[in-house]
Amino acid sequence: MTVLRRLLAHPRTRHLDIDNPSVTELRREIIHQNRFLWQIYDQWYRRMAAAVPSGEGSVVELGSGAGFLDDYLPACISTDIFPVANLGLVCDGQAMPFASGSLRALLMVDVFHHVPDSRALLQEAARCLRPGGVMVMNEPWVTPWSRLIYQNLHHEPFIDDATRWGFDTTGPLSGANIALPWIVFERDRDQFEAEYPQWRVRRIQPHTPFRYLVSGGVSMRQLMPGWTFPLWTGLEHLLSPARHWLGMFALIELERRAG
Repeated sequence: MTVLRRLLAHPRTRHLDIDNPSVTELRREIIHQNRFLWQIYDQWYRRMAAAVPSGEGSVVELGSGAGFLDDYLPACISTDIFPVANLGLVCDGQAMPFASGSLRALLMVDVFHHVPDSRALLQEAARCLRPGGVMVMNEPWVTPWSRLIYQNLHHEPFIDDATRWGFDTTGPLSGANIALPWIVFERDRDQFEAEYPQWRVRRIQPHTPFRYLVSGGVSMRQLMPGWTFPLWTGLEHLLSPARHWLGMFALIELERRAG
């Protein structure tokens, strides 16, 4: 599978150091040039924006990177672990520069599984969010189908039997465990709820079994032309009852309880 992974690697990023901020800038270009991929992000961002509660408090995106969520939430504060273009703030989710109870939403796309210490992020997010505020994440998810893909075709580590909620990082993007969101919020759900009574799991919805894969994402070649997007969307809709067996990602919504 290493040979196949090398053949499928995106030619513009294949030999680059993904921890270099310039790669994030390049990935922004890839998303906007690949209309198939852009439409996937468009749907993800619309769902996330719809989950943001009204009322007082700022909205913050962690790990904005190559994305464009602020197009859907203009007042959103875009942050990342290193400086990139169009960024509002350089910020580490494990130690955020926001006052306690000052946020109404904290949003992340493919970020949680890159955080070396999940507990530090969960605790810090709970501190920053006001009661009723939400942490909304779009993350890789473990299903029988996604396990096959992530173990064999993805460049990031996949350790679904990890015994801790973290890892020894090698860099802001190269350091990862794709299985981490599933470990914390599914495999170890009882432990999570016992340790963090301040959080209520509002929703976990697996989704997107095929489209991201055939789009090529930000690190692989595009496998399907843009005009096939509605066809793949229709197929995924038909297969939605099997999302818990086929989904490659999950929309995860946590609500900050009062007290």
